[in-house]
Amino acid sequence: MNLNQARITATRAALAAGDLLRRELHAPKRAQSVLQHDIKLELDVRCQKQIARALKRAFPEVALLGEEGVAGRSDAARRWVVDPIDGTVNFTYGIPHACVSIALQQRAAGRADYRDGYDTLVGVVYDPFCRELWTAIRGQPARLNGKIIQASRRRQLREAIVSIGFAKSRSSLVATLPYFVKLAHRVRKIRMMGSAALGLTYVACGRFDAYIEREIQTWDIAAGGLVLQCAGGEFWHEALSDPHQHRVIASNGLLRHSLRVPR
Repeated sequence: MNLNQARITATRAALAAGDLLRRELHAPKRAQSVLQHDIKLELDVRCQKQIARALKRAFPEVALLGEEGVAGRSDAARRWVVDPIDGTVNFTYGIPHACVSIALQQRAAGRADYRDGYDTLVGVVYDPFCRELWTAIRGQPARLNGKIIQASRRRQLREAIVSIGFAKSRSSLVATLPYFVKLAHRVRKIRMMGSAALGLTYVACGRFDAYIEREIQTWDIAAGGLVLQCAGGEFWHEALSDPHQHRVIASNGLLRHSLRVPR
């Protein structure tokens, strides 16, 4: 597979889906399901179907793993990993901080980045509200709107801006809140923005110095994690009991051991 062509295809799909999000930001939303800490919109499903059609036209043999469903074999040699709206709660409330996230993964011959046996080869994250497009191909520099980016070089935690994501489960909230209080006294600022993919890409381009979340899904982190790695940062993650759910410590590569994140 030509990875540059895969990047172009994913970029086109993300831009088209982003145009839809931009048009719908302030329109009435139809919720498909509502939980205490999460919302699923009809637009999530519609966006993923639109993205899936575009990807399948170009690469019909590649499976798809998405927040809104799966297509193709679970053990496929390659798969797209799609989050059509990362930051759905923000989007639902009219907050223009959400994005489209698309990654291409390949089943690894040996040890893999992800516990279910896949490595990420291509990552595309598009913020349609700021019109910012992050792209990466494994082994090549990460780019923001075509320009090469690098993670920050800050070494002192007291100078760092750290983004924290709060997962939906009670157990995660109980574990994360005490750490939040301790960390707040040690860093320059803490930010809670509501989009994992943008949290990772903000670390990649030096806006944040670290991003931490205790329970996050593969489709939230696959594209942004590769962008960060290709920008010289460190993307550490481990799978939890569900192989698609992860604990993440992403940083500029200089701060992870200073963060002292509890298990």
